[in-house]
Amino acid sequence: MRHVFITGAAGFIGGYAVKEFVAQGSHVLALIHRRRSAELQALAERGAVTIVQGDVTRPADLRTVLRRELGRRNAGLDAIVHCAGRATDVGWRRSFRRTNFEAVRHMACLAKEFDACRFVFISTTDVYGLRDFNGEREEQLSLRANVRNPYPEFKIAAENWIREHLAPAQFAILRPATVWGVGDPTFAPRILAFLRWSPWIVHFGKWRGRNRWPLAHVRNVAAGIYLAATLPEAAGQAINVLDNEVTTADEFYRALAGIFMDGRRFRSITVPFALGQVLARSVSLLSNLLNLNRPFLDPSFYALHFASRNLDFSNERFQRLLAQGCRTVFTREQGIAELQAAH
Repeated sequence: MRHVFITGAAGFIGGYAVKEFVAQGSHVLALIHRRRSAELQALAERGAVTIVQGDVTRPADLRTVLRRELGRRNAGLDAIVHCAGRATDVGWRRSFRRTNFEAVRHMACLAKEFDACRFVFISTTDVYGLRDFNGEREEQLSLRANVRNPYPEFKIAAENWIREHLAPAQFAILRPATVWGVGDPTFAPRILAFLRWSPWIVHFGKWRGRNRWPLAHVRNVAAGIYLAATLPEAAGQAINVLDNEVTTADEFYRALAGIFMDGRRFRSITVPFALGQVLARSVSLLSNLLNLNRPFLDPSFYALHFASRNLDFSNERFQRLLAQGCRTVFTREQGIAELQAAH
């Protein structure tokens, strides 16, 4: 693959995707909105990346940028990887629609206009709803946002639009579970912020912290993105990206505490789910009214449901994709070691 356009290139997933494509010999047109990372700048200085600034909700501007940059290289566009989006569980509904649905349509249309071989959309396993699962495969799962929230709602709408307007050969959809790893700006920091003031690890409901948290290391997500963009077997597929290991909510809390909390020991307690809802609804209500990028306190209503369900999905398609690309999964042990080394 020679030239790929990656949106959200300064973000967590987008940044790792950029490095993955560069490592495989591609030249990346890296779209940033307001900020750029030191890693992106270093890659740009090497000539492996061209940084372009723009807004995914303004397709006319991006069309001009793509024509200019591809014209300079007398090159075609092999793929568009759309990582940009609003990745939170609170905020105004219109903000989610603008960034997580309308922008997806714009990027997919640009992929058609520039004859890109593949449009890769980064969705989420949250499109299955927040309820208890038991290892179901992708073909056994339906899309249902059963906890009313605009985040999965517009991811589902975007997936459906892509299927209706692009031929199967033109797209692939990746559904990462909860993405973690060095540089994570949201998931782990929210857990650690909670642990810094709480004397306990708090769980809600019947699982008492023994429910699976569907983790996806960011290196596995980046590998999946590259393979989804390049392998014919990924065409028209929706692929769950999960780590192989089953990690419970309590295990992940303790893993993070062991790395970042200076040996502090925590006791786990379980609070009735109904009691948790009283606090969570209030947190979400105020956070939504203020259109915050993250809730001012945890758990939010959405996070409460996420933390209290057994989100155990199959990753068979991802495993097959890795095998077809002669790749191996990045393990939980490697991810923990990397966090320790970076701390």
